[in-house]
Amino acid sequence: MFSKAIPTRSAIRRRAKPHTLPHLLIAISCFHSTTTTHGLKIALLTGSTRTSSPPTVLHPRVNAYIHKTLQQRGHDVTRIDPGDLPLLEKPHFAYPPGKAPPKMQEIYSILQDADGYVCVTPEYNHSPSPALLNILNHFGSSTFSFKPSAIVTYSAGQWGGTRAGVALRTTLSELGCLPVSAMIHIPKAQEAFDRDGNVTSKDNNDPEQWQKYCGRCFSQLEWWAEAAQRHREVADPFDESPVFVKSPDQRNAP
Repeated sequence: MFSKAIPTRSAIRRRAKPHTLPHLLIAISCFHSTTTTHGLKIALLTGSTRTSSPPTVLHPRVNAYIHKTLQQRGHDVTRIDPGDLPLLEKPHFAYPPGKAPPKMQEIYSILQDADGYVCVTPEYNHSPSPALLNILNHFGSSTFSFKPSAIVTYSAGQWGGTRAGVALRTTLSELGCLPVSAMIHIPKAQEAFDRDGNVTSKDNNDPEQWQKYCGRCFSQLEWWAEAAQRHREVADPFDESPVFVKSPDQRNAP
């Protein structure tokens, strides 16, 4: 992940100031790291429940391609589909500890243990799909906080769901899993991938170009996920930003 030479311990100490101890510890931990990304736990959140056409049902082919691409990059990917949860009636954080429905508790554990998130959504009326938002809204921000996310959008038309991606950024930011700057937009998804998530040969569709395009987004996700991992080893992010235990007014100004 690091393209520049890592400084020696003595050089780090010479440049360090007393108030930069956390940064010093991170830098020293980086001294021991390898230069390649190790496998991360990625939660892949999908955003469509459609089962029939017309128009062509796109989410199986897009989800399959993104899932395979992440696995090929060496990550442990767990997929969460909208059908895994009911329409929101009672969120996970409203239950006493250990009392949430088993499936909801299972998904909570996956999300909490993940190093990063990839959200895949179609565009409905210039917005992310309600199905994806239903997954996100079942869980409190502390489930996602201090970890990165990536956004993948798609459509049958020429815009690739870009407006849904822009709208989704605010939701992910509020949950604390800040989205990386590069997004993946897939226009005419029915022509880009087949039903098994393979790049088609139509109109000179190039698998290497798709890998390169997605790699920009996923490399950013990996960079931030690894950085967050290392920082959690030396500092608990919830020390100064504690989890709400009563109500949102805990964050109100004095």
